[in-house]
Amino acid sequence: MPGPVALVGAGEFLGPMAEFDRGLLESTGRSRPRVVILPTASAVDGERTFRTWADMGVEHFSSLGAEVEPVLVRSADEGHDAAALQAIGEADLVYLSGGHPRHLLRVLHGSPMGLALTQAHARGAVIAGCSAGAMAIVGRAMDFRFVPRIKVPLPFPVRWPEGLALVDRIAVLPHYDAWPEPLSAFVALQAPRGSIVLGIDEGTAVVGRNGTWQVHGPGRVTVWRGRHRERFRQGEAFRT
Repeated sequence: MPGPVALVGAGEFLGPMAEFDRGLLESTGRSRPRVVILPTASAVDGERTFRTWADMGVEHFSSLGAEVEPVLVRSADEGHDAAALQAIGEADLVYLSGGHPRHLLRVLHGSPMGLALTQAHARGAVIAGCSAGAMAIVGRAMDFRFVPRIKVPLPFPVRWPEGLALVDRIAVLPHYDAWPEPLSAFVALQAPRGSIVLGIDEGTAVVGRNGTWQVHGPGRVTVWRGRHRERFRQGEAFRT
């Protein structure tokens, strides 16, 4: 049975996420789960930033009792590395941290790493993504370049490239509460027909399996189905 998918709005590897991440580890059923940290999305920000995210992930999950390995894949070329693919194949939980979704998708689609994640999910591993990581592992990823319009940058045009599609039809808008909602709504309403857009607040997560999702954390998850909007909070569930 495919494993759970965890989508986090922002805040990976920080103290407030410890309780949630402990729950992810417990869901594996292992006394000492094997965790892989994938900071790939941050690689374009430079080696120092890339290493910092890897180190933060290792420290965070080690403190929760896991056996943690950073997989330092920066590019599609490095995504062919046999040791990296083996680590993903043996993991109980794979965590993709934030950064640049466009770059992360380029690596996932351009190397065997995407297939390794898909196979890990299919055999029951937990796959978690935060911000760019969450955007890349669902059905569609939102992609745009900001174009200035007077004093307010408008995200236009919006494109929706295919993601890894561990869950189909879903698109994620992370950091949802960090933007004026009219701007977020403008983006959500441009999603491909039939898509379900999850706007996930910072410090908040949603975990899904077999089409059922549950909200965790202090913020909200805003679900857009076309022009219809619903809100869900801590402990509430919905179906997609």
